[in-house]
Formats: sequence, C-alpha cells, structure tokens
Amino acid sequence: MFGIFMESLVIFKLYTGLKFLLVLTALAWIYLLITEKDKKIRILLVYAPIITILLFLFPLSRKVFVAAGLDGETYYRILWTVPMGVIFVYGACRFFASHRRIGLALSAILIVLCGSYVYKSPYISRAENLYHIPDAVIRICDLIRPERSGERVSAVMPADLIHFVRQYDASINMPYGREMLVNQWDYYNAVYEAMEKPDVVNMEELLKATRTENCRYIVMAEHKRTDEDPKDCGLLLLDVIDGYRVYEDPVTAKVQEQQWQEYYGDEK
Repeated sequence: MFGIFMESLVIFKLYTGLKFLLVLTALAWIYLLITEKDKKIRILLVYAPIITILLFLFPLSRKVFVAAGLDGETYYRILWTVPMGVIFVYGACRFFASHRRIGLALSAILIVLCGSYVYKSPYISRAENLYHIPDAVIRICDLIRPERSGERVSAVMPADLIHFVRQYDASINMPYGREMLVNQWDYYNAVYEAMEKPDVVNMEELLKATRTENCRYIVMAEHKRTDEDPKDCGLLLLDVIDGYRVYEDPVTAKVQEQQWQEYYGDEK
C-alpha cells in the first residue's frame, strides 16, 4: 500500500509541474476556506478539490480504478478535475475585491513573477495562420487534396506533421497517426517502420508498404536520407515545401483512378 501511495504522490508532483502555481493555488484555497460564504462555490472550489486529491493519493482508490478495467497509465487524469487555475484566479479576484489598494497589484506581481514566457517551451510556437497549424501543412494539403467531390487520398506524412493534417483536411487519409508516437502503446505499422524507424530509408521496403496501404503521396523531410533517389524508384517530385519533399506514386495513382472509374465512371 505504501508503495502505491508513493507512486501516486510522485504522479501528483509531476502533474503539478509549475511549483509556483501549486503554491498560489494553495494560498488561494486557504483564503477561500476562511472567507468564502457561498456554499456552492465552497463545494466546487474548496471541498471537492481537496477530496479529489486525497482520494487520488489513497492507495485503495487506484486499486479500484484498475479493478474497474481502466488503464492504470491514465490514473493521473483524475487530477484534471482539480481546477488549480480557476481556484487561484477566483481566490485572487476575491482578495483584491476585498482589498482593492493592494490586492490587484499583489496578485498581478505574483502572476508575473511566478509565470514563465510561454514561447520558451519547445511545444509552443507563434501561430502562423488562423488554423494555428504550420503553414507547411496547409500548403502540402492544398497540393495533394483530391479535386473531385467525395474522393479521398492517402498520404504518408513525417511524424512531426501527422498531428495537424486531420485538423485541416479530413479528406486526406494517413496509414498511421499519433498512436505510433506513444511508445507504451506498442503499435505496429509497416509504413511507419519503413518510413520513420531507419536512419536511411530503404525505398523498396517503403514502396512495398505504401502500395499495400494504397498511399498515393509520400511526404519526406529533406534531411531524411534514402538508399536510392525516390525519383529513380518511379516517384514524381511534385514540390518542395518548407523543407518537405512531396512525391506522388504513379502506380498507386493509376490504381486509385481505375477504382474511381469502376465505381463512379466519369462523375465529377
């Protein structure tokens, strides 16, 4: 039991991440515990969060969670129900509403000093367009998207682009998605194995996998090395967009065109 408790405690520490936010939330929680009179708000922002955290740390809770058939790896998601940011912001607002001379200034100073510049994170970048996805994705999708209504195409994308393609154009299928990027899920996909795993892509193996998956387009980063020039393997280089080479496979394109004609004839 103690081992389960310590593991849950480590998960909680990792989840809180920004220690200053935890401290600010704790201060706001104490302030609300003492001053908040509204029963509904006390239940939502005072009692419920502390009960949730205590249950999360209680070893039997995790045993019940796993026994119910839920994935123990997602146990941390229970902490999503603790609105740390809401607790601090509401507590700060109540504080400077009651102490207007110093409350607003003190709250603002704490936020600035305890915060960090978001663009320092490798996972956050400035928006390049209204879609909030890389411009390269939009240009690539516009280049390969099907021209006929109701038609779909399949394309192999580098791992750093697959998160964005479906956000922009759902008519473009991909043989694999973000599930291949999570190691513990241990999924297998022949196209991913041929495209992403080796330092030098074996074009024969890649084309064998992509044609099996009926992939018409292959998008590769310019720095990705191949044992043969893709053009020598029959691929057509359509364009180079922001460091990505966009190829079309005439073999798959011909098969797809034949399939379209069989099902729809000359219908546009």
